[in-house]
Amino acid sequence: MPARTKSLHQIDNKPLRDRVLDVLRDAIVSGDMKPGDPLIELELSAQLGVSRAPLREAIQVLSREGLIETTPYKGAVVRTLTRRDIEELYSLRSVLECFAVQRLIKQNSPVNVARLREVFEDMLAAAKQGDLKAVNNLDRKFHDLLIELSDHNLLLMTWSSVSLRVRQVMALRNRRNSDITRIAYNHLPIIEAIEQRDEIKALELLQQHVASSGDLLAENWDEVREGLQS
Repeated sequence: MPARTKSLHQIDNKPLRDRVLDVLRDAIVSGDMKPGDPLIELELSAQLGVSRAPLREAIQVLSREGLIETTPYKGAVVRTLTRRDIEELYSLRSVLECFAVQRLIKQNSPVNVARLREVFEDMLAAAKQGDLKAVNNLDRKFHDLLIELSDHNLLLMTWSSVSLRVRQVMALRNRRNSDITRIAYNHLPIIEAIEQRDEIKALELLQQHVASSGDLLAENWDEVREGLQS
């Protein structure tokens, strides 16, 4: 291949609707678009430089995914969150991730531990640079990887059904953390317990990691919601 062509990237052949969907979904799950924010078609079509047809198709998909709510004659808004939503999501998340960790410990794979450490190190580097968006993405990647490495197809399918909401709540919670390096460091003891094959400690640490964030967010949700809307 001639050297001058090596820098070329593959052309994105996704349909326009899917590209619009990716942009809106990422804005919601990253917390850039917050619960209760309206999706005004005229404004969004102008911002994205697209017609309203692919935008409406994307909104329909987001509605099926549970990320937005559509009310006749009122339009669509980013789905609001209640304390119950958060408590249910985090309690289920704890069960799924603990099961994944149990399987990881039984596998006793240094390669899997190394992959988790790599994500942690990338997360810490992003945190030290003050890049909250990268931290959020790597935080999500770490927990997705726990599920993926468990090598359990039904677990992966169940996780995929809630992962978007998990990402959204995780990002909203991380925005309230004044020291984002702590977000990264909170993952290190879990990795070390998995590496040491200490199942009791690993599960305890993971449950604390998940529950503390969920409880704090749920307990302060009225305050959080006011802050997001201001």
